[in-house]
Amino acid sequence: MPAAHGEHSPASSSVPKILIAGVGNVLRQDDGFGVEVVLRLLEQGPLPEGVKAMETGIGGIHIVQELMDGYDALLLIDAVSRGGAPGQLYLLEADVEDIRTRSLDEQHDFLADMHYSNPTRTLMLAKALNVLPSQVYILGCETAAHDDFALGLSPAVLDAVPPALDRIDAWVAQLSREKPDTVEETSAQDCF
Repeated sequence: MPAAHGEHSPASSSVPKILIAGVGNVLRQDDGFGVEVVLRLLEQGPLPEGVKAMETGIGGIHIVQELMDGYDALLLIDAVSRGGAPGQLYLLEADVEDIRTRSLDEQHDFLADMHYSNPTRTLMLAKALNVLPSQVYILGCETAAHDDFALGLSPAVLDAVPPALDRIDAWVAQLSREKPDTVEETSAQDCF
């Protein structure tokens, strides 16, 4: 069952609705980064107006269901593999494929997975249902260990949690004022 906090009160049009979702498998070492970050974020206390945080683990369908409430922006927190040093953080603007560009057979295969544990598939489903916000970002952390079944983050990834929280706070503050103007990467298509 996903943990959620920061329920929205009806916000004025000047306050954007922002969903922060931590994803990953806590049984696969550093893959649990997104879950750990969101749990720590929720421990910090109330979130700003219009912001909701939830951890979904590998149940991406919960993100799609939540997006049906209507959001202006989505920030996914996840482990990534982009070739950097373990613990390196990336803020990526998501480039979400339209499922209609795939063959009919590929569309059927795609729809057969109702869990949507892969963030890319979760975002594609949200886009197909027209609930994906116009602004979608991924705060990713380069992993050190994620291939074995084991609990706990590696030291390098665990050390990246506090800076990730700082980046989330800065991103939310900036988005609340205006659209984020600095994104380190332009596409997140290959990160998952």
